[in-house]
Amino acid sequence: MDVFELARRLIEIESVTGNEERICGFIPGVLEDCGFRVSLQEVSGRRTNVFATVDPPRVVLTTHMDTVSPYVPFSEDDVYLYGRGACDAKGILAAMVEAGRSLVGEGVRDVGLLFLVGEERGSDGAKAANRMDPHSVFLINGEPTENRLALGSKGAIRFEIRTRGRSAHSACAERGDNAIDKLLDILQDLRRMPPACDDTLGPSALNIGILRGGGLANVVPDQASAEMILRLVRGVEETRKTLEAAIRNRGEMVVHFECDPVRLETLPGFETTVVSFTTDIPLLSRWGKPYLLGPGSISDAHTAEERISKKQLLDSVRLYRRMALELLTRDKSSS
Repeated sequence: MDVFELARRLIEIESVTGNEERICGFIPGVLEDCGFRVSLQEVSGRRTNVFATVDPPRVVLTTHMDTVSPYVPFSEDDVYLYGRGACDAKGILAAMVEAGRSLVGEGVRDVGLLFLVGEERGSDGAKAANRMDPHSVFLINGEPTENRLALGSKGAIRFEIRTRGRSAHSACAERGDNAIDKLLDILQDLRRMPPACDDTLGPSALNIGILRGGGLANVVPDQASAEMILRLVRGVEETRKTLEAAIRNRGEMVVHFECDPVRLETLPGFETTVVSFTTDIPLLSRWGKPYLLGPGSISDAHTAEERISKKQLLDSVRLYRRMALELLTRDKSSS
């Protein structure tokens, strides 16, 4: 399969986070046909990370196999491939496989591939992979950066605020304690907070994604909750304290995921950018010095029109090869 055919096959497999079994079963055969030895790391149930090597790798290319919901079927035209995961990150995965196949075919045996589950919802695959015993010196992570090498990426806290009250008939609302009112007050205070700013990473950004509360319009609600994600430009610990101070004792904050911002290095001759999203990189600390690059635009990811440019996809194969070879040369010269 060429890179377009492989990308199509991957997009056609629905692999929303938690349902990656089919794609985990498909990829090993592709990698073995490319000359790799494949090992699987169980993460949960039949969900497995896929690690492909020839010799112990000094450079590892990695991205994730899962997508957000809902599934969007594959389609294409002369310019783009479309469908869920086209740019986040199945097109990237296809490009990494093609780059790896090409390098192995030319006798480069110390490049590996690591494909992970769960990145879109808590990164349980990356956490599991960091418990492996890798021998990698450099890690090239793939996310949609429009084929520019990222100088940094924002961190994140995904958290929930829960409020409690006391139910009552709405005709006697004064006898109750409205949990939704409490939650709205907290959310308004959070929205009014000035964003933290960083000269490189830019401003922090809060997104309130899910609201829950109440059951009937004529009953004062006794509980409410909101799930949200804050994209960080400062450390998790400092940000937690700021959030707790804003919430005070009006509600409970439950953290589901957190990671610090990441600052990255570049390589000569590569265009650079800064990205506002979070990656698996902070959770893969034992896999060597990280770099971040991939085809596609984050503005297309997670949308009904998700797509990836065929030209960028082809260009990324060349860029991944170039990065791997340059990093291998650097490693040899420093040995």
